[in-house]
Amino acid sequence: MHIEQLYTGCLSEAAYYVESNGEAAIIDPMRDIESYLALAEKRGAKIKYVFETHFHADFVSGHLDLSKATGAPIIYGPQTKANFAFKMAKDGECFPLGDCSIEVIHTPGHTLESSCYLLKDKSGKGYAVFTGDTLFVGDVGRPDLAQKGELLSSEDLAGMLYESLQEKILPLADDILVYPAHGAGSSCGKNIGASTQSTIAEQKQTNYALQSQSKEDFIKVVLEGLAEPPQYFPINAAINKNGYDKLDEILQRALQPLSTKEVEDKSHQDNVWVIDTRNKETFVQGFIPGSIFIGLDGRFAEWAGSLISFDKKLILVTEPGMEQEAMVRLARVGFDKMIGFLEGGFEAWKDAGLKTDMIIDVEVDELAMDIPFDEHLLVIDVRKEIEFADGHVKDAVNIPLSSLTDPASMSPIEDTDNIYLHCQSGYRSVIAASMMKKQGIHNLRNIVGGWKAIAQEKKIKTAKSPAILN
Repeated sequence: MHIEQLYTGCLSEAAYYVESNGEAAIIDPMRDIESYLALAEKRGAKIKYVFETHFHADFVSGHLDLSKATGAPIIYGPQTKANFAFKMAKDGECFPLGDCSIEVIHTPGHTLESSCYLLKDKSGKGYAVFTGDTLFVGDVGRPDLAQKGELLSSEDLAGMLYESLQEKILPLADDILVYPAHGAGSSCGKNIGASTQSTIAEQKQTNYALQSQSKEDFIKVVLEGLAEPPQYFPINAAINKNGYDKLDEILQRALQPLSTKEVEDKSHQDNVWVIDTRNKETFVQGFIPGSIFIGLDGRFAEWAGSLISFDKKLILVTEPGMEQEAMVRLARVGFDKMIGFLEGGFEAWKDAGLKTDMIIDVEVDELAMDIPFDEHLLVIDVRKEIEFADGHVKDAVNIPLSSLTDPASMSPIEDTDNIYLHCQSGYRSVIAASMMKKQGIHNLRNIVGGWKAIAQEKKIKTAKSPAILN
């Protein structure tokens, strides 16, 4: 028996390669399937099954391409409805894999079709359970992501999740390994733990959702404090349910080198956005006017899906050689209208003598000096509401980055304001600055180091929201 977790950090997503006696199964594959094919070839195994725990909302799965490449059937749990050929397994059905087997455990709650897969050794003893978004380390899957047409409330799904955990997960043996589909940072849970694996015993002891409580109490606690899900979640879930173009075909269309003149001409079109993927320190020093920063060194794909309309045509500015990496990451969350990249990168744009823009970085001590004397100074905190509530600059305005797609979010800003932007450490505030500039707001500065630096500056008054103080 051999298990490998293939973890994609920028999406906090875990896919799994499970092998026994030359036969392999892939659980929850990403859209770019080469790593699974290469691993099976390296180990001399044949991929026999493609298991999906549910219709993922945070990324486009590789189930279709992997099935076509290997001939392996796609397997979902009960109550699955999809527009492609798949095997709908029964609750408790077992699939032989070499000397082992994989049992389907239907666990509705995160979604209707959500299922876990219990790996049993050759003696039939449970060894590991692949829990998808039903059970995370320290958390459970959100029950508020029901797709259009399911006619189920969040409370309905939360109640189903309670029953799934009580009847299907808690009875499992304590020594069984737990392999979830996501780790910390994923928006599929509320507060997922740092580890990407655990045991049933450990989760019984530490996971709030597995503690002794009534169904009513569980529903209340699992639904409270949920942030608004990223706007691309329903789009990705629909793609996974309805099908998609092959990744190779998308990349063939997307990997087109564009001259500076072509980029300049196309960037003025309303339906074209220029996305700059360089690191934030480089971006702020100079960029194409109107381009949006989303750096590859952060949660690139998630923020792209949250902030960019899927009907936009995208041109990328990257460090030379990073074009395909950026486009694969965009395709992972469903973007398929990428039309090319700036050949030669931003250096080519500068060398052509074309107009550039920049963002002014300021250190936190400069903010401290300006606050008492600038009556038009406005601090905008682009962190999440829960981060803002836990501590913020006194009189700061909270405009979470995810809300900047709504023009109404700019209503607190006056033409005379001198804007100082910050997030937790600097990545999100540079995205926010680029988006504001695209909307014509240029009188802004980015605070280097964000809240981490501000909290250390004793000359700046800070506050907490009353709900946190009480």
